[in-house]
Amino acid sequence: MASKVYFTRNLTAAGALKALDALQVSLPGKVAVKLHSGEVGNQNYLRPEFCKPIVERVNGTVVECNTAYEGGRNTTEKHWKTMELHGWSRYFTVDILDAEGPDKVLDIPNGVQIKKNYVGRHIDNYDSVLVLSHFKGHPMGGFGGALKQLSIGFASSYGKQYIHGAGDMDAFWTSDHDSFLRAMADAASSVAALFSGKIAYLNVMKNMSVDCDCCEVAEDPCMADIGILASLDPVAIDQACLDIVRASDDPGRDHLLQRIDSLNGPLTVDAAAALGVGSKEYELIQL
Repeated sequence: MASKVYFTRNLTAAGALKALDALQVSLPGKVAVKLHSGEVGNQNYLRPEFCKPIVERVNGTVVECNTAYEGGRNTTEKHWKTMELHGWSRYFTVDILDAEGPDKVLDIPNGVQIKKNYVGRHIDNYDSVLVLSHFKGHPMGGFGGALKQLSIGFASSYGKQYIHGAGDMDAFWTSDHDSFLRAMADAASSVAALFSGKIAYLNVMKNMSVDCDCCEVAEDPCMADIGILASLDPVAIDQACLDIVRASDDPGRDHLLQRIDSLNGPLTVDAAAALGVGSKEYELIQL
């Protein structure tokens, strides 16, 4: 059965709220809003002013996890400073999920590459989740969207290394690339299952660089802004974004697609669909 994906070209918080409302979903209890805080120096990440009405609509707490690479977010102390610098802690209650250990370990019995996922232990404090993703390219995954937020995004610093190494901590940066992509799908499946029926997804297609918001020095956006998508299915929403890019006549499309396809980015979507995380079949509903 095709999943519903709602799409608006209104690239404002009001547009995002309209897309979110179209889902007709109630996120119960304490809501975590998973987004990308932006590496220090990055110019493309979604700003807190844009996200504020969305976070307020669900009465959410902004959550993040520490990174596994050097920079402004690889320790809790530095990450808090980045949260302050970028304005997140000025507007929101913020929680760094892996600020303290031990990590929460999620089992992945049907995982293809990994059988465990290490996530920030504070995830236990939340009843439901809104995954607010900035859709763009990525220098390792090919692209970043809802599935990357579910996997790398929720993983602790240790968990990020574990996913990148496809289960081998000694192969953090050197694992077989397709194994890493499948490990992301495995990890995403565990978080989606943890919050089954209590999770929603927004993908924002603006500032679309070939580089991620994790890059301190990112390439400027190569495509014009497109719109906002909402779904209850992370596979469908990422597939819809990929299809929209492919169907575009924007002169920067080929540059973004070269990044996505040269790194086999769609494999993560395929692998997540094979695990039953969601469906690549979707109905795109214009708002």
